[in-house]
Amino acid sequence: MPSTSDGEILARGLVKTYTPRGSAPVRALDGLDLSVAPGTVLGLLGPNGAGKSTTVKILTTLARPDAGRAVVAGNDVARRPDAVRRAIGVVAQRSGVDPVATGRENLVLQARLHGLSGRDARARADALLERFLLTEAAGRRADTYSGGMQRRLDVALGLVHRPRILFLDEPTTGLDPEARAAMWAEISRLAREEGVTVLLTTHYLEEADRLAGGGGRIAVVDRGKVVAEGTPDELKGALRGDAVHLELGPSADLREACRVVAAVPGTREVRGVGSRGVSARADDGAAAVPAVLAALQAAGAPAASVTVARPSLDDVYLRVTGRRYAAEAAEDETPAEQHHEEVAV
Repeated sequence: MPSTSDGEILARGLVKTYTPRGSAPVRALDGLDLSVAPGTVLGLLGPNGAGKSTTVKILTTLARPDAGRAVVAGNDVARRPDAVRRAIGVVAQRSGVDPVATGRENLVLQARLHGLSGRDARARADALLERFLLTEAAGRRADTYSGGMQRRLDVALGLVHRPRILFLDEPTTGLDPEARAAMWAEISRLAREEGVTVLLTTHYLEEADRLAGGGGRIAVVDRGKVVAEGTPDELKGALRGDAVHLELGPSADLREACRVVAAVPGTREVRGVGSRGVSARADDGAAAVPAVLAALQAAGAPAASVTVARPSLDDVYLRVTGRRYAAEAAEDETPAEQHHEEVAV
């Protein structure tokens, strides 16, 4: 049984299976465990289909698990869903804004639905409009807002009733870099200055790194389970040495190239990535590169390019799942035939 003293959000052994019409059952969650401390940011990192959105649906009482238990703000999500809903704010992937109402009307209506008086609702709406830089557009219909403005209004709607926990499902999808940076700053401020516990899902590595970097944590989700958890520095620090990434020429044999690189002294954890990529780890990447390039050249599999870098979250994802995160995220949005199996040595 989850202990409510451990955190604001707790999940143990969550299992959820969907059966699409005419298709085989799909297990979205497969024993997922999760814990989020009060006043912190937890980023759920993983590509589409990893189980992030299903986790959020269960924790916000929009879906029931087939097995396992979850406690949010001290309340069991299955037994006390109304109490959970009063304690949380939710910003879903799809906008909840009424497009034909103005920004202020959207906020006032949301406040009234949460029981605020007319005066308090208007005051709260004005405060949020100012915080999210929407005051000048407050009297305009929401369908005239840019994508970034609508997303800021979405987050404002989730904060109307001053929730102690805020769920953000892909909060910056579709935003331009400037709007995304502004959203990051506001999310960090909520946790740091107001003590709001934030759980967000994302498939942007930079976003997870940035938002969890100030005392928050990252949970890497793969095939319905949390496969790694920690601060960004903890996760990257667990990977000793440097990451060496090579792109092979068009005629090279990937499997043979992996074997050649693995035979070079000082290299380890060699994997093929996609159809022509090779990733390896080395204690001293700069020193290992000349030997790696020479070995590939001698084997008739020359490299077209090589990079050496300190460990990244993409390297963490590769380590715990056996796949490149960026490539897998792209696979969710591209035809299935573009997928290539990993080759591990």
